[in-house]
Amino acid sequence: MEHTWTQAGPVMLRDDERIDDLQRNHYGIIQRKGAFCFGMDAVLLSGFAVVKKGERVLDLGTGTGIIPILLTAKTEGEHFTGLEIQEESADMARRSVRYNHLEDKVEIVTGDIVEAGGLFALASFDVVTSNPPYMNDAHGLKNPGDAKAIARHEVKCTLDDVVREGTRLLKPGGRFYMVHRPRRLIEIIQTMKQHGLEPKRMKMVHPYVDREANMVLIEAVRGGGALLKVEPPVIVFDREGEYSREIRTTYGY
Repeated sequence: MEHTWTQAGPVMLRDDERIDDLQRNHYGIIQRKGAFCFGMDAVLLSGFAVVKKGERVLDLGTGTGIIPILLTAKTEGEHFTGLEIQEESADMARRSVRYNHLEDKVEIVTGDIVEAGGLFALASFDVVTSNPPYMNDAHGLKNPGDAKAIARHEVKCTLDDVVREGTRLLKPGGRFYMVHRPRRLIEIIQTMKQHGLEPKRMKMVHPYVDREANMVLIEAVRGGGALLKVEPPVIVFDREGEYSREIRTTYGY
């Protein structure tokens, strides 16, 4: 199918693309209708991750670049790199970087998480973030090459791949931040410890105060000591069905 392109500031937009306002620093991000779009999990991870002044950050499986772009707005990190295996998503991420004039702060690299340790210098990042595929039942997919399937299912990489390569690229004492599903929490902690990451902070995310958690945010430290702090949970919606104060703050409303 042929697409038409139009100029949107410093970038070109396809006829099935739009620019969503990120509510931070007047930044926007290019999204494609019918494709995998960033969700609340990515926004919550960007609010949970701690990036200090001068630190270098790698986001594994960056998609359209939402986490690096949000982290430039929310932190004083020196440089942010996003690694993405799907060229179409990486191209959208690069155009979003240009749209926001962040070329000096954010680099998007097309590549495979499984080979990340060979794409970058080992132990070269202060922080690694990842919003990886949650589902490990990829064998039943009708179209495992579909962009949405790759984003949601462990088609191209497993949890072990993400943790292993992220740990290799972290400096000793560096911090790894992940958002995932609570039902895989034991597997996540076991995998982290197996590769030399020690979970240090954890926060559950509940859609409503009386519902079970559907996301978990985890911070782990490479070579850290065994002491885990479980923080108060995030409640997404209040009793009236409106975003809670914490969610509004995280989104910048």
